[in-house]
Amino acid sequence: MRHYISIRDLDRNQIDHLIDRAARIAVYGADAQPLKRKILGLLFFEPSTRTRMSFESAMLRLGGSCMNLGGVEVSSMAKGETLADTIRVVSGYADTIVLRHPKVGAARLASEFADVPVINGGDGAGQHPSQTLIDLYTIHQSMPLDRIKIGLVGDLMYGRTTHSLAYALTRYNAEIHAISPKGLGLPESLKHDLREAGCEVIEHDSIEEIIRDLDVLYVTRFQRERFPDPASFFDVAASYRITPSLLQGVKDNLILLHPLPRVDEIDPAVDSLPYARYFQQARNGVPVRMAMLLEVMQ
Repeated sequence: MRHYISIRDLDRNQIDHLIDRAARIAVYGADAQPLKRKILGLLFFEPSTRTRMSFESAMLRLGGSCMNLGGVEVSSMAKGETLADTIRVVSGYADTIVLRHPKVGAARLASEFADVPVINGGDGAGQHPSQTLIDLYTIHQSMPLDRIKIGLVGDLMYGRTTHSLAYALTRYNAEIHAISPKGLGLPESLKHDLREAGCEVIEHDSIEEIIRDLDVLYVTRFQRERFPDPASFFDVAASYRITPSLLQGVKDNLILLHPLPRVDEIDPAVDSLPYARYFQQARNGVPVRMAMLLEVMQ
């Protein structure tokens, strides 16, 4: 039984296989209803639009059905049921579980109690493997993944999408430029792991000093919900804003990604520029998650 808990559980061949499978699905579609009579359980304990709906769309396009936990307040967890017991119970109702949870490690814990595959839909500031596969797939549509120069911008301390993507990029010998305000840089343990894996990590507090050398600019929002107090959030919330003027002089083939939702970090005037790929990135969630569901359920 295969789980998708962390991108670190996948080697390069496994990642490339999923990207190739998603690319074939995007062009040719899937065989007729390969997951007919299968049920996907969606357990989301944090708000989500893209992850939840694209998994649901992927499952429906494969001929299967979805079952939602609904709000936590109307589930048995409101009565004090543990996550482990909820997973045990839902394992009897669904063929695969997608779990989004605010606590780091929740998906790993769930996989230890589940009788069916578990896909981590994001665990706190930990990992988000399906988003990382989407990010890699979107980059791959524009350029080879090997040895890219990528800038990770924003809240790199709490941003699970950047943590997950950074680990994946070690498989492709990327040069990572970490751009963040003081106190919100990549965790020391993550930087240690990246450098142990042979990845070059260069830190910046100014985006202007590096943006013209980049192949990919990956922007994230400052996550108000992860800050210990509102004052510290407002101190950094306006640190970076991508505007048309900021993008003057960048490489012609630069691509601009964002896992969304955005707040104020990208000017809407950027949307029509050739660099903007974040809505394409969101659409790519469907074929990538179709590929993942086929891997665990066929």
